[in-house]
Amino acid sequence: MRTLPRTYRRLWWATGIDSLGNGVFTAALPLLAVTVSRDARDIALVSAATYLPWLLLSLTAGSVVDRVDRPTLMWRTQTLQALIVGVLTALVATGTVSVPVLVVLAFALGSCDVFYDNAAQTVLPDLVAKNRLHQANGSQQVAMIVGRQFLGPPLGSLLSTLAWTLPFAVDAVSFVVAAMLLARLPKRRHAPSERVKVLDGLRWLRKHRLLRALALLLGINTFCGQLGNATLVLFVTDALHLGAGVFGVLLAGAALGGIAGGLVITRLVARLGDLRALLVSLAVNALVFIGMGFSPNAVVLGGFLAVSGFVTTVWNVVTAGVRQRMVPSALLGRVNSVYRLLGWGLMPLGALSGGLLAHRFGIRVPYPVAGVVRGLALVAALPVLRPAIEAPTNSSVTRSP
Repeated sequence: MRTLPRTYRRLWWATGIDSLGNGVFTAALPLLAVTVSRDARDIALVSAATYLPWLLLSLTAGSVVDRVDRPTLMWRTQTLQALIVGVLTALVATGTVSVPVLVVLAFALGSCDVFYDNAAQTVLPDLVAKNRLHQANGSQQVAMIVGRQFLGPPLGSLLSTLAWTLPFAVDAVSFVVAAMLLARLPKRRHAPSERVKVLDGLRWLRKHRLLRALALLLGINTFCGQLGNATLVLFVTDALHLGAGVFGVLLAGAALGGIAGGLVITRLVARLGDLRALLVSLAVNALVFIGMGFSPNAVVLGGFLAVSGFVTTVWNVVTAGVRQRMVPSALLGRVNSVYRLLGWGLMPLGALSGGLLAHRFGIRVPYPVAGVVRGLALVAALPVLRPAIEAPTNSSVTRSP
């Protein structure tokens, strides 16, 4: 961290504070939802609403990110999210929360995330030299995981037991503080010489076989991730008969693995290479998801969650660095938006499918189904990945098409 620029460290602090609030929210929202409905389909619907904007707004967000000042877009988005969570806090205080209300507010927050996350990932090459991107992305991942999965969820669970308004109020405050930090980032307007075209990112990605394959593979894996995890709160509370506090602790256990992944990613990639690290992470996660469905207790489930957190971080850091190195800065927002559209667009469908599977066949079933589908997708992608893996020093990930 000390070897990275001061402007990056300001972004890192904003990420950490925002992530802490998000982690509090991540635990509190499903716990609040199960007080409104115990139907797995309703819980999955709330989860699906959070990710639906990635399907509907990704291309638009990419065009906006490449056209406006990225730090300004980020702090304004955080301010809007503070207002949305403030509304939710007021509704909780007045006892007027319902499943439709949670769906609408989850969709609104998710819409803001589409613009913010694209800008946050796109602005990084403006702040950090290319040879430091793995380190910077790894530090960002650690900050996000510590907040969203390690500290935030247990705190959210604890605050929920004290008063339902507390976790959402904390989340709103975190957005405000993060916005204040982001407002101090240097303005870097990316105004292209010609009108920004939304489809330029799609055309660029279509010509790049490796990145296109990684985007499609990400789409299948995020679909499967939501297929299993959309009803995790019911798995913990109903199948394992554990309390709300344990739910937060289990999410924190997943974070420990993610933190470890962020800390060792630079050495891991140096030893294995970018694409070998990706291949191992995908294979391990497929096996982990199969095992999660058969977890007999919280300890085993927590162990699987930790391993999943580790390999997921490896995937996130490596693929982000590959895109940031290969895609021209003026196109990065739009290429990222297409990548996220392909990679995250199926998450709402995965959440809904997981809810239906859990409702029809049992709360454990979605996990092994997701693991098998992940494994089959990896096998199908090997013809594209193998030549790149076998290339000396993964040279295929350092060239543009």
